[in-house]
Formats: sequence, structure tokens, C-alpha cells
Amino acid sequence: MDHHYEHFWLDPKFWVAVSFTIFAFFAIRAGWGKVTAMLDARGARIAAELAEASRLRGEAETMLRQAEADRQAAIVEAAAMIERARAEAKRVGEAAAADAESSAARRERMAMDRIAAAEASAVAEVRGAAAEIATAAARAVISEGFGPAEDAAMIVAAVSDLPRALKAA
Repeated sequence: MDHHYEHFWLDPKFWVAVSFTIFAFFAIRAGWGKVTAMLDARGARIAAELAEASRLRGEAETMLRQAEADRQAAIVEAAAMIERARAEAKRVGEAAAADAESSAARRERMAMDRIAAAEASAVAEVRGAAAEIATAAARAVISEGFGPAEDAAMIVAAVSDLPRALKAA
């Protein structure tokens, strides 16, 4: 059954098409606004994330440069510390060698002094023993070989020689 209407606006298909067109226009207009708002928000979010990423990259590069500078400074400082430690070790070694030399010289001097003291003591003991032996021998010779008259003559000679001996001393 095919109906033909006198005018096309009387055809229900025409009004269905008009209604659909109006509905589609408003649906697209409402949806278009939401879609464009959503796309704009996403674009803004992506732009913000890119800006944040760029800022973070800049900070990271700055931190990397700072870390490299700190590393170089630490290397220089470590080299200086090693050099100072070597110089200090050399100085301490030289001081220890000088102290050891000084100590050895002091000990040698002390040993020489002890030897000289022992030698002087031995010489004094030998002299003392020789003097005792000589005194004992002289006493024995005088007591056996001299009588009271010779003793008196020797005493007189010693007393008369005493002023000359005191002047010489």
C-alpha cells in the first residue's frame, strides 16, 4: 500500500525525517560540546604533563651537572688527601729515622761513657792495688832495711823538703 499525499509535508515519513534531523542536530550539538571539552581537557592535561616532564628533566639535568661537579670536587679532594697523607707518611718516616739515629747515637754515647767509666774504675782499682802493694813493699823494705837512725834522717829530709814541695803545689 503505497500512499501518495498531495503535499510532502503531509507525509509521516517527512515528519519522521525532520524529527530525526532535529534530534540528530541537538544530540550532535550537545555531544560535540562534551567531546570537545573532554578533548580540550585531555590536551591541557597532556600539555601540563609535558611541561612537568620538561621541568623534571631540567631539574634532573641540573642535578646531574651538580653531581658531576661534586664528583670531580671529591676526586680532587681525595687526590689532595692522598698527597697530604703521603707527605705526612714521608715526614713521619723521616722523623722516625732521625729519632732512631739519635737514639742509636745516644745509646752509643752512653755505652762509650759506661766503657770509659769502667775503664777509669779499673785503672783506679789497679792504681789503688799497685799503691797498696807498693806501700806494703816499701813498709817491708823500710822495716827490714832501715833502723831508727835512718828513719830519723829520712824524716828530717822530708820535713826540710816540705816547704819546697808546698810551693810547687
